[in-house]
Amino acid sequence: MLKLNCDLGELTGVENNDALIMPLIDQANIACGGHAGDYQSMVTTVKLAKKYRVMIGAHPSYPDRENFGRLSMAIEAAELQSSLTQQINNLSEICNQHNTQLSYIKPHGALYNDMMQKFSIFETVCHTLSQSAEKLPLMIQALPDTKHYQKIAKKYGISLIFEAFADRAYQANGLLVPRSQAGAVLHHQYSVIAQITQLIKHQQLTSIDGRKLNLHVDSLCVHGDNDAALALISALRNLLNE
Repeated sequence: MLKLNCDLGELTGVENNDALIMPLIDQANIACGGHAGDYQSMVTTVKLAKKYRVMIGAHPSYPDRENFGRLSMAIEAAELQSSLTQQINNLSEICNQHNTQLSYIKPHGALYNDMMQKFSIFETVCHTLSQSAEKLPLMIQALPDTKHYQKIAKKYGISLIFEAFADRAYQANGLLVPRSQAGAVLHHQYSVIAQITQLIKHQQLTSIDGRKLNLHVDSLCVHGDNDAALALISALRNLLNE
């Protein structure tokens, strides 16, 4: 059965729906200081995940809070490794303090996109995760062809979790349509439900130009940072439960 994952611990104040979203998901990708999040937000989100028995994933990014981790950075591999290690360890320590644990890693924003487009960055991420005793699984985007990603991950002893994006449009190569292009985000609930129904029934998504993409998917990502998020996540939870 497909799991449902969501990026949490990123927002504060009235925009934060984390307490309402957490009971509806299976996996929480928790911001750990690179693009958003601080000690208190991590503690609060970890406690929520533990309460609802949700798997905890670290959601590290380029060290770029100013741009919310949404811009690519020219950064040396060693510097990126150091930043990722620090972010992941920050969240791991909080998990240990609350008698729970990290289950996987999912990079955020530009780092995630760069990792999927540049094997050198993907290898840096895998190498970083291989340095810890746990060698936690890495969540990456499901693509029609993932052989090379699997080969690199195997080299470092890292297992992969493949995800699809509920509310994003796809290019013909299986990558996401950039947010800078029209139609990149599916804004209507019926469009999202139609896309995920196709995925559940046929293990396929349709690209923005009409091409059928055959995908192996373990988890489904839905974003919680907009006004319609709660209703959409609830609808997807019902769809997956059926």
